[in-house]
Amino acid sequence: MYAIIETGGKQYRVTEGDVVTIEKLEANQGEAVEFGRVLTVVKEGEVVIGRPLVAGAKVTAKVVEHGKGKKILVFKYKAKSNYRKRQGHRQPFTKVVIEKIEA
Repeated sequence: MYAIIETGGKQYRVTEGDVVTIEKLEANQGEAVEFGRVLTVVKEGEVVIGRPLVAGAKVTAKVVEHGKGKKILVFKYKAKSNYRKRQGHRQPFTKVVIEKIEA
């Protein structure tokens, strides 16, 4: 059984027991979170596709840790005008473990 959920503007395919790295959530470590935006649920070959969401479906997860991703560099440059600008960015994330999928 797996589900496709939407959180942080992105979609993730999750099964029970998966550890997923998602966009940062405002939840403490060890806290349970619930995802109500379930787009699709597949259970024993039976596919339920929401229009746009599956009614009554939810995914429960537990926050494992918070962190920051690998640093990326944003470099802006214009030729012949001595314009160079360098900026770094580390995207914050939350790591969760999927505990239960209810359909």
